[in-house]
Amino acid sequence: MSSHARLAALRDAMAQQGLDGFVIPLTDEHMSEYVGGYAQRLQWLTGFEGSAGSAVVLADKAAIFTDGRYTLQVRDQVDASLFAYEDIPATSPASWLEANAAAGQKIGHDPWLHTRAWARDTAARLAARGATLITVTHNPVDTVWTSRPAPSLAPLEVHDLAHAGQSAADKRAAIAASLRAEPADTLVVTALDSLAWLLNIRGKDVARTPVALAFALVHADASVDLFVAPEKLTPEVRAHLGDAVRCHPRTNFAAHLASLAGRRVVADPAGAVAAIFQALETAGATIIEARDPCILAKAIKNPTEIAGSRAAHVRDGAAVTRFLHWIATQAQDGTIDELTASNHLHALRRETNQLEDLSFDTISGSGPNGAIVHYRASPATNRPLAPGSLYLVDSGGQYRDGTTDVTRTLAIGTPSAEMKDRYTRVLKGHIALGNAVFPDGTRGGQLDVLARHALWAAGLDYAHGTSHGVGSYLAVHEGPQRIATAGSDEPLRAGMILSNEPGYYKAGAYGIRIENLVLVTPTDIPGAEKPMLRFEPLTLAPLDRTLIDLALLTPAERQWVDNYHAHVRTTLTPLLPSETATWLASATAPL
Repeated sequence: MSSHARLAALRDAMAQQGLDGFVIPLTDEHMSEYVGGYAQRLQWLTGFEGSAGSAVVLADKAAIFTDGRYTLQVRDQVDASLFAYEDIPATSPASWLEANAAAGQKIGHDPWLHTRAWARDTAARLAARGATLITVTHNPVDTVWTSRPAPSLAPLEVHDLAHAGQSAADKRAAIAASLRAEPADTLVVTALDSLAWLLNIRGKDVARTPVALAFALVHADASVDLFVAPEKLTPEVRAHLGDAVRCHPRTNFAAHLASLAGRRVVADPAGAVAAIFQALETAGATIIEARDPCILAKAIKNPTEIAGSRAAHVRDGAAVTRFLHWIATQAQDGTIDELTASNHLHALRRETNQLEDLSFDTISGSGPNGAIVHYRASPATNRPLAPGSLYLVDSGGQYRDGTTDVTRTLAIGTPSAEMKDRYTRVLKGHIALGNAVFPDGTRGGQLDVLARHALWAAGLDYAHGTSHGVGSYLAVHEGPQRIATAGSDEPLRAGMILSNEPGYYKAGAYGIRIENLVLVTPTDIPGAEKPMLRFEPLTLAPLDRTLIDLALLTPAERQWVDNYHAHVRTTLTPLLPSETATWLASATAPL
């Protein structure tokens, strides 16, 4: 079925439900960023393959909404004759509806795919137009998506204590203590990575993210009601969960909320969907809106998780360095293409014999494809790594002891003066942020300018955040911490892992990004009057020295590069084949 036919079928289904419009977000019942195949409604309808976006369909027009990461990609993948392209945050689905819905129209939404705040805001905007937001019980996309896959039934897996560093019983006890302090009786856990962290379980229900489809209710006595498909529970997992975790079918979750009548229930307004709030209100529960306490606890890695992340990055760094050596010696003549390169990198990671999965689909972008921030190569878009071009490769691995994410930009042949200028400005921002020393309690938004200042000085910028949090054998994008122009209000705390990834993108020509993962760690400053923090680099892979314009670097910046390269060389050389070790010695020689 073509995109045109799918859109027409959806409009027919909307009409049958008495709807004049419908909103299709890219998420699931858990408000996940990365979703299972059964929840890929936006991709099915529009062809858009990014990880964030939404669409609104009216009877006579439709629009798709994406942020700056997908400005180019959405135009490549979505038919402009069917969907208008709208940029977030300049235009949101709610503001577009406010401008385009007519008086008397009924706009549908699935309450299992939106937050209550979104529904209230959108309803108010529509009311100002004389239109109405309607809650549907049957998603019309699902009605016409006849080949929609079922949710995964892959079995749960135990995340053992040797990697978790804290038992699930201790985690449950800590969360229960926070409930009693509120005071509250029950916590609704909807985020898949929160649930995985809390119970020390992992799954295979979402590609590249080791989580399982489930909900949980955590009670003040540290017991848990877990809602998960029974087929997913192996004897090993049941034994691991123990008697304090009562298991129910996932399909019983909504009905079970009715049993919380009279209880004080904590629900995260950013993560629990509108349907959950509706069910709790109908049941007569007292709702306490508060952030899921698992989120911060999960973000602050314990000593075992930190040691695991360091080990994973050494292992992963050796595989990436072997790949960079291969690019430098085998891919300079235009005979290697994007798919061949990404497949080779995947194979090198598999040779560690510890790779569980990639942490996301590899971004392997040559020339103009590198300017598409979240590009994914396909047979239709596959380009050779042509001489005179730049090659951007952003990739990562999922290992039992840690999650990795690294980006390197490489010159294929001889780079132009402009390429070297832009690369060096990105590098200067990467160094400035990596060298930051800041007081405990500093927010990510306070640091973002450090990564952009060298680009701003030349009238340049990039349209994505500078940093995201990273999980421990969990989601490669993890909150609450981040560094961005519109940064999080979350203070950075020792033990958090974040990315450091400034970039520059010239549409139709090339993209540049340099990304290391870093650990927030305490640092001693002589005479300091308050606790101070810094970033410790975790990622180990050489930078492309041929792209560095030495004239743009200060002596201190040159020293940073030399120190980082010495650390890479010393750590990785014992793990590398002799030819790669010899190449690495040259690639990391002092500037």
